[in-house]
Order: sequence, then structure tokens, then C-alpha cells
Amino acid sequence: MASRYGCRVKVTVYGLWHLGCVTAACLAAAGHDVVGLEPDERALEALRDGRPPLHEPGLAALMSAELSTGRLAFSDDAAQALDGADVAWIAFDTPVDDEDQADVASVRERIEAVAGSFAPGTLVLVSSQVPAGFTRSLAASIDVQDVRFAYSPENLRLGKAIDAFRNPERVVVGLEQPGDRQKVTELLAPFTDRIEWMGLESAEMTKHALNAFLATSVTFANELARLCERVGADAKEVERGLKSEPRIGRRAYLAPGAAFAGGTLARDVRFLQGFGRAEQVATPLFDGVLASNAEHKGWMRARVTEALSAEAEPVVAMLGLTYKPGTSTLRRSLAVELCRWLAERGIRVRAHDPAVTELPPDGLGTTTLHHDAHTALEGATVAVLATEWPDYAQLTAEDFISAMRTPRVIDQNWFLARALAEDLRVSYLATGRGS
Repeated sequence: MASRYGCRVKVTVYGLWHLGCVTAACLAAAGHDVVGLEPDERALEALRDGRPPLHEPGLAALMSAELSTGRLAFSDDAAQALDGADVAWIAFDTPVDDEDQADVASVRERIEAVAGSFAPGTLVLVSSQVPAGFTRSLAASIDVQDVRFAYSPENLRLGKAIDAFRNPERVVVGLEQPGDRQKVTELLAPFTDRIEWMGLESAEMTKHALNAFLATSVTFANELARLCERVGADAKEVERGLKSEPRIGRRAYLAPGAAFAGGTLARDVRFLQGFGRAEQVATPLFDGVLASNAEHKGWMRARVTEALSAEAEPVVAMLGLTYKPGTSTLRRSLAVELCRWLAERGIRVRAHDPAVTELPPDGLGTTTLHHDAHTALEGATVAVLATEWPDYAQLTAEDFISAMRTPRVIDQNWFLARALAEDLRVSYLATGRGS
């Protein structure tokens, strides 16, 4: 039976955190038959109720809608979930440690644990964040008749994941066997007709290259911005000068702001460093990207320290706690790291985040959570705009002046520049802008 977009494909999605839930829901909404494989009983119960493991705008509603149509289902039985599947889509979010080293072994173990249930003719499509060579090595280790492998790097963004999945500018796909083009084309037809076909290792390396290029762009802009602060230049004006150059372009990833965090970009830089060590190839550029980013992580702490240096009883208002806007995850959040750092120094923090209703189980020391931004600002000596939620774009200079003891705002990503940068009543500090 055909979907409303063309051929209807039976897909099993394995790995159901952010990437997997978005993948499963979007595939089902496009008319494919989708079963999500989830061995954990508690997680399975939540998924069957239409509750994803983290907030992503529109995801819970989309999951619930597709569960009601019957195009989306969840199971903890690998044999049942994989029975007759045309495609087994591997969508684990590869975990990373505090040093941005990826736990690829855990992903491999989970795949191999269900490999005996792959049906002949299944195409195993890996989208997890894995190093070049992983997919071919996995294929060599799984001895099931007529099971082939492909790799397509995920390209989602927290907070905008559904749109990113449904409307990609292109999709990169690496194939073990060129004959699988037709099956992948049918699978992706509802989303794109532009597929960049390549070999397995090239597709895996494309993901490393993309994230490493973005990481390089971020660190370039931030290193330049720190120099702008010292010589009296405005980093946003310099950004405009760069992006107006046709050889660079307005969409370049070159805005001064926070260090990159979360593990996504750093993980791929680490992969490239690892290849260099293994193959005895020097990688001074990639080494320098991580070193520069680590240096820039101290920018916020230095600015907060300077702003609080003359305060006898400092209080910091923290606007935003999540890793980025549009998600509820606190994992690898620079705002959370800053709260912990302030707590270690005995500095009180009044925090607000529209997606956070309680602090992490281990707490954040001197941090208290407030129900709105205005309450969090009350009596503060410094406000830190840590997560660019749209709610905060409504704040005006008057909001800071009326609520704070001293209206000092540190806004690393220039989010409130239009409202605050030219108001002399507010001390406004952003990356690459002198105080």
C-alpha cells in the first residue's frame, strides 16, 4: 500500500531518545509504517503514552497523533519489531563524557544485541554519531543473510528538530551496496529529492568534517571577538564586514558568542584527532580548535567576576538554564556549569527558565528557581542571559532597571542587544564588545 507521498516503507527505529523519537514520528507522519524498539519498560510506557524523553517543540503532539493513526507503535520485543522491516534505522544519541569522548562501544553493543532479529533483506541505516569505519566494521561483524548497511548522518537541531528532519536542504547517504539507492529514495521521498550519494566512510567523514568546520568557525569568531574587546573594535560590526564578503556569505557560522558546548561539535573534532593519532597524521588545526574553545569558556566567568568585584553581597540573576532554547535538557548546559561555579564561591543565584520546573536532583548549591524572569531579577547585582528563549526577547531596559539593585547585563550572544546596547542606563556586556 502506498503512502500519500509514494511508496510505503516499513521501518524499525532503534534508539529512542531525541534523534530516534523525532525520526520515528516524522517517518510515520509521512505515511510510513514505523515501530520504535525500546527494551526499557519504563521508557516504553512513556513512549506508548506519547511522552518523549525530553521536550522538543511539537514532538509530543506529533507522536500522539501518529500513535492514534496506527502508523506509529512501540515495542520491547526485537523479533517482533524487526519482523519484515524494510529498514532498521539506528538512531542512538551517542553519549559523550566530560572530555567529549564518545561511547561508541555502547552503541555497537546495543546493535549487536538485536542483530539476530534482522530479517533477510533488511537495510540497516545508521544515523548515530559514530567514527568513520564504524558502519563497515559493524557490517563485517553481523552475519545475517542479505542484510546490507548504510550510513546517513543526523542533522537535527534541538528546538528545531522536526522542521530540520522534514525540510532538509539535502541528505547525505553512504551505501555499502549501490543497489540500495531505490529503497533509500522511497524512504526519503516525503522529505527531499536531493540525496548526496557516497560510500560509507565518506558519509561518516562528512559528518565529522561538517561539525569540525562549524566548530572552527565558532572558535575563529570568538577568538577574533576577544581581540576586538582589547583594541576597541565591535565584533558585530566585524561580523557584518566578513559576511558581506561574497567569498564568505551572510549564512556563515561566524557570530561572536558563547563557546560551543553539548558535545556535538567537540565529539567530531575528537574523532578527527583520534584518526590523526592512529594514522600518525598531525592535526594542529583541530587541536587548536579545542584549545581555543576551552579558553573561551572562561570568558563568562571572567566577566561575572569583574562585575561582582565591588559587591559586598552579590546576587546573580540567571536567565535560562537549558542547554539551548527549545529543549528541556540540562545535560552539558553552560548555564548549569556557571551556577555550580558561582555556588562554589558562595554567590547567590536567582534562576528562571521557561522549560525548567525543578533543579537537578543534586541541586545547584546557592541557586533558587523562580517562576518568572522578573522575579529572578529582583535585587540582583548582575543578570546573565544564558539561554536565548523567545520569552526573554520581550524584556526591556525598564524591566532590568526597576527590578535589579544594579542594572548590569552580561549577554554573551548579543540576544538583547537591540533593547539594551544603546541604553546608557544599563551596563551591557557581550562577546567582542567593550564595557
